[in-house]
Amino acid sequence: MRIRVAMLIHDYYPLIGGAQALLRSQAARLMDRGIDVVILTRSVKGEAPLEVIEGVPVHRLPAWGPRAVASVCFVASAVRLIARLKPDVLHAHEFISPATVALAAHALWGIPLVVTPHRSGPLGDIQRLQGRPGGGHRLNALRKNVEAFVVISREIGHELVSAHFQKTMLHDIRNGVDTVKYSPLPPPQKRALRISLNLPEHAPIVVFTGRLVPEKRVNQLLSVWPLIRAACPDATLLIIGAGEQWTELKAMAGPGVQMMGAIDDVTPYLKASDIFVLPSAAEGLSVAMLEAMSSGLAPVVTNVGGASEVISHLLNGVLIAPDAICELKDALLLVLQDERLRDRLGLMARRRVVTDFSVDHSVDALCHLYENFNLGSRGL
Repeated sequence: MRIRVAMLIHDYYPLIGGAQALLRSQAARLMDRGIDVVILTRSVKGEAPLEVIEGVPVHRLPAWGPRAVASVCFVASAVRLIARLKPDVLHAHEFISPATVALAAHALWGIPLVVTPHRSGPLGDIQRLQGRPGGGHRLNALRKNVEAFVVISREIGHELVSAHFQKTMLHDIRNGVDTVKYSPLPPPQKRALRISLNLPEHAPIVVFTGRLVPEKRVNQLLSVWPLIRAACPDATLLIIGAGEQWTELKAMAGPGVQMMGAIDDVTPYLKASDIFVLPSAAEGLSVAMLEAMSSGLAPVVTNVGGASEVISHLLNGVLIAPDAICELKDALLLVLQDERLRDRLGLMARRRVVTDFSVDHSVDALCHLYENFNLGSRGL
């Protein structure tokens, strides 16, 4: 009998982010492996309340009004839907409202719970919850009722243990990407792709992909770009993404910067680029970084979250301290001005992801995790 898993996530496609891209990639593959997946998320204006995406049903549930009202609305709608869907496992992404839904459904029907925290540090799941009213009670409820936590980075694992979660509850399942879809092109095809995308045919291209929110520190990247252009006049920077800082960042963009907005499929732009930059102050294990590395780009990223688990400094990428603007400038100039280094870092970056961060690895581990639950009748 096929296992039925309800995935709970705050936002989902067409909204774009690392967790959303990861779940979309995993869900279709889980279906292929005999796991029936359904996704429960918040509604998006203009999108249907029910849509099937790559064979996976996606329910977009009401969440209107101020934050507290929207959260209550989403939780109530999701719990009612779970009663109808009768899943065998609930898998909540992040400790916010998706985990609240999972805890409520568990209390009512005893459905096994899996939870994935997606970020660490001051902006991460644990510290954010600890800083909220009632956060201690929520953490205690998670400790008592969740059967398994999916740990995507060592740092998140350390934070869970420090917050008194049992090590036996933690399952190391790192994020993964489609290494076939995200693969480098031979130089002639890469030049042809650039021409088709109206990008410079020969100049080095740096790309950022992600949400345009303060913790990504794209403003710092744009602030140093004029200095980089002074040393590398033909360098081009692509900013791909959308978010609350769009207007501010658009105003900062000068010569050599292309603000691309939200793009559903960033694959062609990664294949056309040379360097990936991620100056974030906080991450879990960046899916955008893994996609870029799999595409053969040389990564320049801040040493936050799980970055150091993937990147060895100057072997398959460049690690810099967060909020160190001079380091960011110097690292980008180093890779821009040394083509041999850039090519070697990109080659080794792809090799690292193919070996240890394929999406198939993470999907196999999730299947094993779900299958290990005692999935008898839940009496819904």
